Amino acid sequence: MSKCIYCHERKGKRPCPALQGMICSPCCGTARVVSITCPPDCLYLDSNLEYQQKRTGDVFEQDRKTLYRNLLETKGDKAAEVFYFLEAVTFKHFHNRREGQDGEVIAAIQALRRSFSPIQIPEGMAPPFTETLKKEYKAFMEGEKIDEQLIMDVIDEGLTFITKFSGESLRSSRFLNGLVGFLKSHHPDVAQQLIKLSDTGGGIIIPSSAQMEGQIGP
Repeated sequence: MSKCIYCHERKGKRPCPALQGMICSPCCGTARVVSITCPPDCLYLDSNLEYQQKRTGDVFEQDRKTLYRNLLETKGDKAAEVFYFLEAVTFKHFHNRREGQDGEVIAAIQALRRSFSPIQIPEGMAPPFTETLKKEYKAFMEGEKIDEQLIMDVIDEGLTFITKFSGESLRSSRFLNGLVGFLKSHHPDVAQQLIKLSDTGGGIIIPSSAQMEGQIGP
C-alpha cells in the first residue's frame, strides 16, 4: 500500500480527490479544508460539514483580521465597509448552499469590478450570484458617498484575499466554508441577522465603526 500523499509517513487508506492520491485517516481528519482544498463533493467532507466549517473559520479569522486592519489603516472606515458588504452578501447567498464554490464568488466580484469600466462589454447570461451581487450593490450605494476608485481598490484587494485563501483547486469552497464557519461560530448574532435577511429579502445593514472593530477583534 502506498504512503500517505500528505505526510508521506503513514499508509494511505482513502482516496483524496484534492491531492489526487491516497491519504491516511489522521491527515484527512486534521488537514481537510483547513490546509487541503477539498472539493465540495468529497464523501469524507459532507458527513461533518459544520465541524469543518468551524475549523476553517478559525483559520479564516486570522487572515481576515489582517485584511481588515490593512484596509482600516491605509484606506479608512469606508474601505472596511465595502469589504464587509461583499462578505455579507456572499454569506446571505451561500450560507445554506452546500454545493457553492469559491469560483462563483470570484466570478461575481470580477463582474462587479468590470462594471466600473467606461467600456461595457455584454457578458451574456450571468450566474445567479452575479445578478444578486450587482442588485445588492446598487441598494448598498443608495445614499452612500464612497469614491469609486476606493471601491475598485477594495474589490481588487478583496479578490486577491479570496483567491489566495481559496487555494489552487478550481472546485474549492474553502473561502465559503471559512466565511460561513467564521460568522456562525464567532459572530452568531450577525449570522442570524443575515440569514433572516436572506429569508425576508432585506438589504444589508453596515455596522458602525465601533461594531466593526468588535467583529474584527483585537
